[in-house]
Amino acid sequence: MRETHAVTPSEMGRVLIADDQKHILDALQMLLGSCGFSTEAVTHPAHVLRALETGQFDAVLMDLNYTCDIIAGGEGLELVSQIRSMDSLLPVVVMTAWSSVDPAVEAMRRGASDFTQKPWENQDLLQRLHNQLAWARAQRRAQRRAQRQRDEELQEAREIQDSLLPKKLPEVAGYEVAAMTQPLRFVGGDYYSVARISERHTVLCIADVAGKSLPAALLMSSLQAALKPLISQRLAPSELCHRLNRILCDLTPVGKFISFVYAVLDSVDNRLTYCNAGHNPPLLIRADGTSTELKAAGAVLGPFPDWLYEQSELQMRSGDKLLLFTDGLVEACNANEESFGEHNLIRIARENPTSSAEELMGLLMRAASQHGGGHFQDDASLIVLKEIEGATLDLDGGVQ
Repeated sequence: MRETHAVTPSEMGRVLIADDQKHILDALQMLLGSCGFSTEAVTHPAHVLRALETGQFDAVLMDLNYTCDIIAGGEGLELVSQIRSMDSLLPVVVMTAWSSVDPAVEAMRRGASDFTQKPWENQDLLQRLHNQLAWARAQRRAQRRAQRQRDEELQEAREIQDSLLPKKLPEVAGYEVAAMTQPLRFVGGDYYSVARISERHTVLCIADVAGKSLPAALLMSSLQAALKPLISQRLAPSELCHRLNRILCDLTPVGKFISFVYAVLDSVDNRLTYCNAGHNPPLLIRADGTSTELKAAGAVLGPFPDWLYEQSELQMRSGDKLLLFTDGLVEACNANEESFGEHNLIRIARENPTSSAEELMGLLMRAASQHGGGHFQDDASLIVLKEIEGATLDLDGGVQ
């Protein structure tokens, strides 16, 4: 049975007292209550854990030995371990009536903050509680400061990473283009870019760094820094992947890698030239509903410095839709561990033939997120390129 001492909570703190002898509980509650503490008393070890799960306490004052123990102190020691696993900073002051201090030493080893022997000396016990409460409060303040600092640093990292992605996508004559990324945490390892390199040529690329959060984000920033000057050189996709890979092999830690797709769209000839370096194959969904995978013809970037990359071409047609994505989109899993999958990307694209690139992107991202229970399990990014039906272009890249 729980017994609550009728004392208004104060700045002194709220103490949970555990002992299987009622007269001990009464004496401790009277002592602590007279000094301004709020207390709650329990008589069984299981009730201690239940009280900690349902209430807020500043300290635990507990007996080590209970009448239900088979081995002296065994249940009390196990209780100390369980409390510590629940809260690493909660002060736990143990009391023992044994002449030997060995059980108390073992309790300290398991995470108890301090101990005192029965019968206790009032001022000594109160001083021990005051010391432990002061220490715990200082530690929690330091913990909150550290958490605020981490949050601020992560926010700054997110802002920096956002600055590496296109702030505004370029207009591509005869096409609609939309793109977005959804990091799992504050920062992620996905990257995409859409950039005009001439009147008729537009680059589309997407990458996925192995790993998550800050380590992946740092490697992603290295990719972006190495890629940007290469894009400006207007290299063929295979040559760009070869040069980019050589740079990243010197920067990528052992065991890490980057999957990457680099494509150049000629919006006059409606020709897409691309190189896939170990990435999820982009999907081309034709206006008639047929689909094609742009499969990988090369290894991931980072581990193999001498890899020779190949490129391929395809012809874009009126109403075609091209989807470039990272694995976080298609690997979003439901409660049955069933992934969203490429088949659902194709299905949704087929069911929405008149949707704009922006609308289709929203439909696909929402469907994958809902499949995963309202969230992704990994960074997820998507680029949607759609050829505008009925549009023709002149040789200067203008729409007629």
